[in-house]
Amino acid sequence: LNVLEACRAAGVRKLVHSSSAGIFGELKHLPISEDHPVEPDSPYGASKLAGEKLALAYTKLYDLEAVALRYFNVYGPNEWHKGDMRSMVCKGYEQVRDTGKVRLFKSDRPEYADGGQQRDFVYVKDAVDMTLWFADKPQVNGVFNVGSGEAKDWNRLITAIFSALGRETVIEYIRMPEHLKGKYQYHTEARM
Repeated sequence: LNVLEACRAAGVRKLVHSSSAGIFGELKHLPISEDHPVEPDSPYGASKLAGEKLALAYTKLYDLEAVALRYFNVYGPNEWHKGDMRSMVCKGYEQVRDTGKVRLFKSDRPEYADGGQQRDFVYVKDAVDMTLWFADKPQVNGVFNVGSGEAKDWNRLITAIFSALGRETVIEYIRMPEHLKGKYQYHTEARM
């Protein structure tokens, strides 16, 4: 709301802002299109959805264009400040560096192998390029997914990290924590 009010006060014509695939909550179908039902299951997702709705209201009430970008699993350099919310690329690298192995959750769903859970990973520079593209297109407004459009499983991701570091792949599968059972996303994939 503060950003929208600042835009209005400064005469900004267009706002491109960060949302998240976290707004979707429990997935009804894959790939996830922009019109997928949104039912956030976390305060983070709810706050992102509220931001989208506020921006939409401002486009109707005031002379402001807005784009909300629903970023999927963004990864890249300089994530250490994000703590536990940093990407598995960053966490995986740290685990390989520190222990020589990576710990992944075992699957508690028969349709997914251990480490077979999938995410739509998008490199941070690609996410920035998409953001800048939308900022330069005054005629393009609305809500858009920003991902790769192709899900990859954790095993493939971790194997790539070991390969990039010139090390043998060593994965330890650990039990899914009780607090994540029934809440853990097994597959995300953006429809672009």
